[in-house]
Amino acid sequence: SDYQAMMADAASKRTADSKSLTEKVGATADLEADLQAHGDSHKATVSELMATEKYIASLHAECDWLLQYFETRKAARADEIDSLGRAKAVLSGADYSLLQTRARGFLRRKQ
Repeated sequence: SDYQAMMADAASKRTADSKSLTEKVGATADLEADLQAHGDSHKATVSELMATEKYIASLHAECDWLLQYFETRKAARADEIDSLGRAKAVLSGADYSLLQTRARGFLRRKQ
């Protein structure tokens, strides 16, 4: 009869719908777990990126300092090399007592 066929169709449809719903709930749970894992991975990656950017900024500051004071440090090294050469010469017997290497009184105030 038509009623029994309709009831059998409805039962098979309910069974298919129930199975589909179960599959969709499982897929949703899997996707939520993946989303959580990706969120944790994203947080770790952002943290690592921030640490890297901080390190780059410190390198940049150090490089800026080196560039800013390069000429000063170069002159200081040249003066030190010259002084070491003179000291070596003095120890070898050279006499620099009559040479004036720098103007005396360079810290005095002008009047």
